[in-house]
Parts: sequence; C-alpha cells; structure tokens
Amino acid sequence: MLSAFLIALREGVEAALVVGIILVYLSRTGRQNLTKFAWYGVALASALSLGVAILLERFRISQDGFEGLMLLVASGFVVSMIVWMNRVARHLKKEIESKLETYAARAGSAAGWGIFLFVFLMVLREGAELALILRAVELSTAGLQTWIGTILGIAAAVAVGLFFFKGTLRVPLHRFFSVTSVILMLVAFQLALTGMHELSEAQWLPSSKNEMAILGPIVRNELFFFVFIFGAATLLVLREWQNASHAKAAKEASGEAEKRLLESQNRRARRWMIAAATACLTVILLLTADFIYARANSAPPSAHPVSAVNDTVRIPLAELQDGSLHLYTVPVNGQSLRFLIIKKPNGFGTALDACRICGAEGYRQDGQNVVCRHCGSAIYVPSIGDQGGCNPIAVPSHPDGSDLVLDISSLALASKEIPK
Repeated sequence: MLSAFLIALREGVEAALVVGIILVYLSRTGRQNLTKFAWYGVALASALSLGVAILLERFRISQDGFEGLMLLVASGFVVSMIVWMNRVARHLKKEIESKLETYAARAGSAAGWGIFLFVFLMVLREGAELALILRAVELSTAGLQTWIGTILGIAAAVAVGLFFFKGTLRVPLHRFFSVTSVILMLVAFQLALTGMHELSEAQWLPSSKNEMAILGPIVRNELFFFVFIFGAATLLVLREWQNASHAKAAKEASGEAEKRLLESQNRRARRWMIAAATACLTVILLLTADFIYARANSAPPSAHPVSAVNDTVRIPLAELQDGSLHLYTVPVNGQSLRFLIIKKPNGFGTALDACRICGAEGYRQDGQNVVCRHCGSAIYVPSIGDQGGCNPIAVPSHPDGSDLVLDISSLALASKEIPK
C-alpha cells in the first residue's frame, strides 16, 4: 500500500502541477474562455488512464515470464519519471507557458483544441504510467491494498496541488521532489528485483535453489519493503527538518565566528543523527528479515499417509471438494514421496510436494494461495499441474468412479526431476 501511495502521490502531484500552471497562466493572460478546453483534456486523459487500468486488471497475465517483463518495464518507468521531473522541474513552468502561448495565439477554435491536445497528452502520460506501474505493484502485493494506497495518493496529490496554487500551502517543491525521488528509487529497485525473480521462476534467466532462497522470501513479503521504504522516508524527513532548523538558527546568528561554530556543531549533530537512525533501521530490517525467513522455513504441514494397491493410489473425491491443499505420503521404491492435490476450477491439480528449482522443500496454503516454503513464491492455483517456474512437479491423474487415481510409476518418474 505504501508503494502505491507514493507512486500515486508523485504522479498526481506532477499532473496537478502541469494543470495548475496551465490554468493560472490562462487566467493571468485573460484567456479564461480557454480553460474549459484544458478541463476537457484532463477529463479525457483521466478516463483513458482509468480504462488502461481496467484493461490491465481484466486481462491478467499469470505467466511468470510476462509478469517479470511487466515489472521490469514498470521499474524503468519509475526511474524515467524521476529523471524527467528532476531534469525539467526548474524550467517546467517556463516551458509550459511558452507552449501555451503558441497554442493560445491561434485564431478561433484552433486555440482551444490546441490547448486541449496539449493538456490531454501531458496528463495521459502521467495517468498511463501510473496504471502500468500500479498493475506491476499489484503483482507483488494485495490488490485491495494497492487500490487503497492509490486512492489516498491521488487524493493527497489533488490536495497538494489545490493548496499550492491557492497559496495556502508553502511547499518547497525542490525538497518534495528530492525526497520522493530517493524513496521511489527504492520502489523501482523493489519492482526490478521482483521482476528478476519472476524471470527466474519462468526459467528465462538462470536460477538456483540458493538464489531463490535469498530473493524469494524478501520480494514476496511487502513487510520487508514497507519497513525499508518507511525507514528511508523517516530518515529523509528528519534530515529535511534538521536542515530547516539549522538554516533558521544560522539566520539568527549574529557574527561570522558564531555562524562557523554553529555550522560545525550542526555537521557533527547531523552525522550522529544519521548514524543512529541508520543503525536503528538496520536492526529493524534484520529483525524483519529474520521473521520473514523463519515464517518461510516453518515446519511443513502434515501429510496423510496412503498406500498403493495394484500400483495405484486412490484418493476419495469426496475429501478433495473443499478447495484446500491436501498433502499425502506414499512409499515408492523404498522412499516416502510427498504429493499434493487441490481442487481447481477445471478439475484437480496433482503434483509432487516439490519443484524443479527449490527441490523438496514443499508448499503450504496461505488463504487462497499455495506458497512455496523455500522461496515464498505464490502459485496460481489453476496452473498447478502445469510445467514451469516454482510450480510443483506435475503428476498425471484421472478420476475413476468416486476416486482420483494416481499411478505409482508416474510418481516414481516425476521424483527423478527433484533436484538433489
């Protein structure tokens, strides 16, 4: 939710600044009759951006490789957003007013449509980026939390833009963009790391059990990045607060010697504050990581022992209808194999309690998700039984009367794919 809030706030403030500059300039130059075209552009761009978000939500991509590419593209968009605004922020007002003057000087309705197109393209750029980035954020967090964070971020951005141009809020924009740029770089890092993890799951990139064990529990737990981003934001806010306090004290200092002494004291205090805050953040991150890995490596869920009859295992269909993850053990060639069964929309997913990347670490159920205990990857339930990624190693099965039947030979063949 924090990532969604920050991204929506940043994109929203950028769009609000652009629209605010346009409306103020049209008002000051006596062209209020053209403001309706600016609002038309805002309305259409907002509607199209919402349409992009709805399309991305409806046409969900469940393949790990394509999700990874979307996450990497979104990470690139976040970085480009930061670079673009930091580069043009100082001259943004002048450039917008110059282009507006060119459009507004046209005769008749051409002036209005020129302003409409200009506003439409400027706002659509922010809106489309926001939709794509938030869809990527939603891949690694809960959808409801993403929407709540987005709504709060947009509302805060509208408030900041309104109060700023009404003159009731003195926002030092260079500090605002400086602080949010650092935080959003962390968000971009999270998206990129998650994208690399998804590509590793899809085996589009080389992956190993050790790499998945390190990255998986981190990128799959929003708690880690929440602590990381919130801690960084706190550090930046403290730094800005201290800088403002020191600047005020420096102005009140009378002589040069007193100012130099004050600056020296301020530098020393700043170093100690940053060191102490960084140490606290490091401790919190380590405790959070320890909690996440302990949760991922918790004891495996119990499995029900079954026996083979005539080289087949028969599981009553009646006990599989609840949609829960069912785990079983069966002796095969002198060893005990764990396998799982879960009801899917189009049948039953049957597989070993192991995968080709993480080995026999197994799976657990977390609400509506099946989660790899080793790397924390959430498995799309309808894909259980399919090949690829951290999906469990598929074992064919078929219904026979009131039972679901698995062959011992299929279980033995599938067990050869478990990495040692």
